[in-house]
Amino acid sequence: MTDKFSNSPVPDVVPAELLARLSDAAGALEETGAWPDEQLRWLAEAGVLRWNLPDAFGDARDSLEMTAAYEELAAACLTTTFVLSQRNAACVRLVGSENDELRQRLLPELAEGRMFTTVGISHLTTSRQHLAQPAVRVATDGDELRLSGTVPWVTGAGFADSIVTGGTCEDGTQMLIALPRTAEGVTIAPPPRLLALNASHTTSVQLDDVRVSREFIVAGPVEGVIGRAAASGTGSFTTSALAIGLSRRALSDLETEAERRPDLMEVVSPLRREFETLRTDMYAAIRGDASVAAPDTSSAALRRRANSLVLRMTQAELAASKGAGFVAGHPAERAVREAMFFLVWSCPQPVVAAALREFACLTE
Repeated sequence: MTDKFSNSPVPDVVPAELLARLSDAAGALEETGAWPDEQLRWLAEAGVLRWNLPDAFGDARDSLEMTAAYEELAAACLTTTFVLSQRNAACVRLVGSENDELRQRLLPELAEGRMFTTVGISHLTTSRQHLAQPAVRVATDGDELRLSGTVPWVTGAGFADSIVTGGTCEDGTQMLIALPRTAEGVTIAPPPRLLALNASHTTSVQLDDVRVSREFIVAGPVEGVIGRAAASGTGSFTTSALAIGLSRRALSDLETEAERRPDLMEVVSPLRREFETLRTDMYAAIRGDASVAAPDTSSAALRRRANSLVLRMTQAELAASKGAGFVAGHPAERAVREAMFFLVWSCPQPVVAAALREFACLTE
């Protein structure tokens, strides 16, 4: 993968050799849809799986470095990076748990890549919030918890040792639980065919009166457990970082094409300026540097801008590639499909509304 971004707001974080291996394998990963077990092993060998864990268990990196790592990795292989983000989201909840016994049991194994965990909490945040009844119900039965319902979106569910998920109790409070995948009553649905990122094996999980010990409680019962439980240091900048990473890949391909066709620079130059401004604003927001960032660098504002850019950048790549880019397996074709993912992944209503307004050419 040719990299033309030496002017990054932060130094390179991920080893170049790892990025090259991920990039070289990304096309085949999308074509076969095979679970990225080998890619996760590469991440473990490079120590990347330790980066979002405290030093007691791993090799803690700060928010700036983690966000930069997500950007670099997404530019190389979006599928692997998405899987990593879901694993890391689960780890963050475990790190913030007051259940020290659970932490001591799981985090060392996760740091070394000997276990894989994932997260299924969209039904507590953005998915299925319109339903009258909770998507997942939790009841206490002595020393056991009983879970029933459907967890709608779980990445790598069939390959996880545990799924950090949650549900709502009868009194309206919520719990997070590190649910063992092999618990009786847990059924992993066959992954549906997606527009892109099929190798992430994202699917639903059915819970039929699943009984687990209270020792698996990560957080709760409390009201709004997602807001109360520990949040990632990168917070909701992660999704923007991945979108910026895909934009970075598309921009690199566009600039390579422009070297042969100088007429493209009329389009490529403003796209690069927008890309660099967006990156600068995101990293300034993480640093808390108001002197550099745009007036509105909230996570929602940056997400809107990142979504807009990745959609336009990848479509520009496709247009510049002409007919060749419309052939399945071409980098531009894959990039366009991958960009669609950001319209649905952890996409709160204001971000969706902003995208729809842009599609309809409605001004603010």
